[in-house]
Amino acid sequence: MTELDIAEVAHRAGVPASTLRFYEEKGLIEPTGRRGLRRQYDPGVLERLALIALGRTAGFSLDEIAGMFAPDGRPHLDRRLLAARADELDRKIKELGALRDSLRHAAACPAPSHSECPTFRRLVRAAATGAVGTPRKKAPRPQ
Repeated sequence: MTELDIAEVAHRAGVPASTLRFYEEKGLIEPTGRRGLRRQYDPGVLERLALIALGRTAGFSLDEIAGMFAPDGRPHLDRRLLAARADELDRKIKELGALRDSLRHAAACPAPSHSECPTFRRLVRAAATGAVGTPRKKAPRPQ
């Protein structure tokens, strides 16, 4: 397959060309050359961009993602880091599930007023203490 123009890569990857240039500055992707003023990329860049997108969706920083590639460009994933992120996502899912359930209760609560509902009052107290809906300070990740 022939090299891809930056506009074609941007279109296929679903990102603006400015994102590709930014990823290039961060060392995440590398053009193979230029045709006139336009960057050219190997078609394999599309898989790399998909892996970057997956990493971003999972909440990894661009620096963390950059560390997930070996010098030859192949994925080199730290399994402990992936497991730690999965554990973090499990905690977040649990927190969000509890928040969802509390909101559903508040929406359907038969109490005459939300201030009379013990469940809603617990939710408000939890929110006031930062136990619900407030980002917590992240623990250091294993290296």
